[in-house]
Amino acid sequence: MPIISSFYGIYIKMFFIQKEHNPPHIHAIYNEFYGEISIKTLKMFKGDLPPHALKLVQKWGKMHQEALQKMWEEQKITKLPPLK
Repeated sequence: MPIISSFYGIYIKMFFIQKEHNPPHIHAIYNEFYGEISIKTLKMFKGDLPPHALKLVQKWGKMHQEALQKMWEEQKITKLPPLK
C-alpha cells in the first residue's frame, strides 16, 4: 500500500480493490496499532488506534477529505501534506 502522508509517527495509506474494500477509506498505522477510517464520515470502522492518534488522523482527514475521495474514485495515489 502506498503511503499518502505521514505525521507524528502515523502513516496514512490507501489501497484500491473497491469490491472488497468499500466503503471508501484510508488505513492509518501508528506503532503496532491500526485503523480503517471512512473518508466520508472520518470514523474508524475497524481497528484499534488509540484515541489521540485517531483524533490526529481525523483532523488531517478533514483537511484533505475532497482529495482523498478523488483519489479513491480515480484510483490514482498522490502525496498529501502532513498535519502540522
